[in-house]
Amino acid sequence: MKITSKQLRQKWLSFYESKGHVNVGAVSLIGDGTTGVMFNVAGMQPLMPYLLGKPHPLGRRLCNVQGCVRTVDIDSVGDASHFTFFEMMGNWSLGDYFKKEKTAWTFELLTKEFGLDKDKLCSTVFEGNDAAPRDEETASLLRSLGILPEHIFYLPKSDNWWELEGTVGTPCGPDNEWFYPIDPKKKDPVFPDDYVEIGNDVYMQYRKTETGYVPLENKNVDTGFGLDRMLLFLNGLHDGYKTDLFAGVIAALEQLTGRRYDEDGEARKAMRIVADHTRTTVMLIGDVNGILPSNTGAGYILRRLMRRAIRYCRKLGVEPASTMCAVAAAFIDEVYGEAYPLLVGKKDYILDEIKKEAERFETMLEKGMAEFEKCIAGIERKNAFMAGKDPAYVPENTIGGKQAFRLYDTYGFPLELTEEMAAERGYGVDKEGFDAAFREHQEKSRGDLHAGEAKGGLESHSVQAVRYHTATHLLNAALKAVLSPDVNQKGSNITDERMRFDFNFSRAMTPEEVKAVEDLVNQKIAEDIPVVYKEMSLEEARAEHFVGVFDSKYGDVVKTYSIGDFSKEMCGGPHASRTGELGHFRIVKEQSSSAGVRRIKAVLE
Repeated sequence: MKITSKQLRQKWLSFYESKGHVNVGAVSLIGDGTTGVMFNVAGMQPLMPYLLGKPHPLGRRLCNVQGCVRTVDIDSVGDASHFTFFEMMGNWSLGDYFKKEKTAWTFELLTKEFGLDKDKLCSTVFEGNDAAPRDEETASLLRSLGILPEHIFYLPKSDNWWELEGTVGTPCGPDNEWFYPIDPKKKDPVFPDDYVEIGNDVYMQYRKTETGYVPLENKNVDTGFGLDRMLLFLNGLHDGYKTDLFAGVIAALEQLTGRRYDEDGEARKAMRIVADHTRTTVMLIGDVNGILPSNTGAGYILRRLMRRAIRYCRKLGVEPASTMCAVAAAFIDEVYGEAYPLLVGKKDYILDEIKKEAERFETMLEKGMAEFEKCIAGIERKNAFMAGKDPAYVPENTIGGKQAFRLYDTYGFPLELTEEMAAERGYGVDKEGFDAAFREHQEKSRGDLHAGEAKGGLESHSVQAVRYHTATHLLNAALKAVLSPDVNQKGSNITDERMRFDFNFSRAMTPEEVKAVEDLVNQKIAEDIPVVYKEMSLEEARAEHFVGVFDSKYGDVVKTYSIGDFSKEMCGGPHASRTGELGHFRIVKEQSSSAGVRRIKAVLE
């Protein structure tokens, strides 16, 4: 049957609502820290407390369509089937119905609602092991519904057991996966080669512990069918970028580039990457708990996706900022606006942040690419020279760790981007060497601090704390610009998670002033200004209008850090090398500290 993405979402929800389920809607894509993962990677993840026994306010039968982000296969995006953002159509029983009802409803949905041939359906169940028994109950129910016995397969835990890897305390159990021939017209298809998985029903009978599994007090059902995959399958397609989710975007990319998706393999891969990564970018920035590109945590993953998309825009010969904005606008206006109305309200903000990140990286990319080519050329020169001297010489094929760290630290290349570019040229990257260079960089920062050259209120000596320290300089300058030149820092406290900054000011800041300061700091971060270190006499520093926050701490020769003409301070350091490393600056709270002193708490995201 032919069906659009909007129709598929609605059909799923309507079917389960007719079975007494309540649509609970989607939640944030961003992990809340309780499940040990950065993003929501499964539709059931937000429901974990309820699957573990907490009563849900909307009842025991639930359904929704939930966006998910999985990044373990980023490097595989570019083929016909991998995506970093996707939607899971789900429904749940929280201690209500179990295997009998669920197998019957899935069978009804597939055969009656979607018109699949029951004699072509295949299903797999858990074969059992020392920790849990063989799932004969599900197999018997499948046979009673009309699934051919020869189409029911018992498979091991690696295939038919569901749990969130790396987590403890989460629900888990055997699952029942459903398959259908890739080409329904093919005579005598062979399982599994000629079949595609279309969804699964997980029977959560256990809770995962440090040492194994214990029975759940209430047995639950978790059903997950991928909307992207189901849409592909029901429309008789074999390329996930041919569905209505991507059709308009691919057409726009063809028009922008003058290249044909179906006729140009190199362009096809690039278009898929730009389309997928931009879609995920839209969803993460536009999320209710939206994030922005940065150098840590979820923001680092977002930056990696965006910068990979930027590089493939360049491969397509198009301007990255305008291309990614055009693709993002198409997703918001034509594909997801109805299902995710928040994206429409945040459209201008999303496009502006995409434009800023693209332009920020573009300014660094040319120099970074030149540096990358120098690395390759250096290896090739050495190989040619050594081969001429020693016929038995084995050519080097690895970019050094220090070189890779320089690309990261100076030019903003995520290690994974360097690895991908190197692989395209037949080279590897010394990841251990990169890690060692990174640690050396951290140790240098720690050494500076231990020497007493600038405590700066830091409670730790990590790279992130150093970035927060640099942010205090930007904040100090922004407060002077927005409030008064007489504003000065009165103290600070910095951890890896936040900064606290005290300054003299006689009243509470207005919301408009807070926003103006925040915007000005982020503007300077977006400009990716070098942080320049220089030693000079105290007299010279004063003559050049460097700010001495704590005058009594300085000797005859002082260390100074300047950030363009915006911030000039006497300070022992250490600091980030460029403002672009800081990520997004957000003021969390502005409050009184003491008489005539205000306090700002802020975070880098």
